[in-house]
Amino acid sequence: MPSPQPSTVGELKASGYRTLPVKDELRKNLVRKLREGEDLFPGIVGYDDTVVPQLVNAVLARHDFILLGLRGQAKSRILRQLADLLDPEVPILAGSEVNDDPLDPISKQGRLLIEEMGDEAPLEWITREYRYVEKLATPDVTIADMIGDVDPIKAARGGHILADELTIHYGLLPRANRGIFAINELPDLAGKIQVGLFNILQEGDVQIKGYPIRLPLDVFMVFTANPEDYTARGKIITPLKDRIGGEIRTHYPLEVETGVAITQQEAWVDREDLPIQIPGFLQEVVERVAFLAREDGRIDQRSGVSQRLPITLIENVVSSAERRALLLGEDEVIPRIGDLYAALPSITGKMELEYEGELHGAEKIARELISAASAQAYADRAGGADVEEIVAYFEGGGALQLSEDSSADACLEAFGLVPGLLDLVEWVSLAHSSAAAGVKAAASELVLEALVAERRISRTETGYSKPPFAV
Repeated sequence: MPSPQPSTVGELKASGYRTLPVKDELRKNLVRKLREGEDLFPGIVGYDDTVVPQLVNAVLARHDFILLGLRGQAKSRILRQLADLLDPEVPILAGSEVNDDPLDPISKQGRLLIEEMGDEAPLEWITREYRYVEKLATPDVTIADMIGDVDPIKAARGGHILADELTIHYGLLPRANRGIFAINELPDLAGKIQVGLFNILQEGDVQIKGYPIRLPLDVFMVFTANPEDYTARGKIITPLKDRIGGEIRTHYPLEVETGVAITQQEAWVDREDLPIQIPGFLQEVVERVAFLAREDGRIDQRSGVSQRLPITLIENVVSSAERRALLLGEDEVIPRIGDLYAALPSITGKMELEYEGELHGAEKIARELISAASAQAYADRAGGADVEEIVAYFEGGGALQLSEDSSADACLEAFGLVPGLLDLVEWVSLAHSSAAAGVKAAASELVLEALVAERRISRTETGYSKPPFAV
């Protein structure tokens, strides 16, 4: 059986325990993970060749760093996973508010405990989760919140003068001693509060209320910021930027396949009532909506289009298909292109528009994004396929009137009236001949939506039809 953990300072000394500075501790565990080939940031997709190597370099160099990127780029998740590089448990003096090292306490309370009890001073063991402290920066954050303040009530109860260190109520930063302190959205922090971080980054200590109290904190400082913040709300003051060891830029997925993988990982699509089958081409259309939005000049690219757009969009699309299946008594949920139009609120609420975009309106832009995304997904699979027979049907006066609440069988019956449509669906392998009716219906809608995007046919609120109806 493994020996029990030391419970007193004397037992800790006898065990040969040696305290490592937190940055050395992080470096040690990172080196071990690298040698053993462990996944450093599980669940972080698309950063293996860009962001992760820079994170590794920063930790190996023992540098504080800032993650700079637009919203929805996993910045906060990365910071929280840094805690996995800490030791599973470390000892502190029992009752310490600042995680005092039993072998070298920094607080007066800790020093008095050692003076009074010596090697019999009791220990506590804290896990890595308690050594990660995170604060969302807001303009109302004060120095007292971050560093601490004198507590008159504590002074009165203990009979201490206000200048006594025992009267201090410690802020978040001292409470993160021997751990990681993360500040999200750093530019939102008032300039005078940012000044208060200078000493901890450069000299490794803080002072409270101007009293000659020195707290030599051992903290790994990490930050996040959005480039938009530099002009929209606040900025990181230059002396603070100079003291941060590295600026690491995050980004949105560089490839559609990467975006699909992220969305599949994060979206809640496994519902309990009915089995769900999401065609691969529909997942691609959802992701391409976000990619196209990030290139659209009518959308404010300084604000960004978050990865939350395709995540919430696919969830809403599945919900639309689920509602239809429950109403019609179908035994499987299979989303179609029409469900993307039913999920427009998941798109319009995620876009900040430029002036031109405001003139067009968010809903019109969202509809155009869906149509263009469908065309791209179709082109990837069946670019150059002969669709003249389909177009001729509509040009000759043919029309389809379908509702998003139509059953898959009803859709297939209607699509069967369009010469060559179902043959094309199977021929281009969008849906195999043995595929479920819902998949074939979804693939048929993709073909028609692509023809709408190419202006070969038109789509109205009541269905697909010949020109001159507006798209």
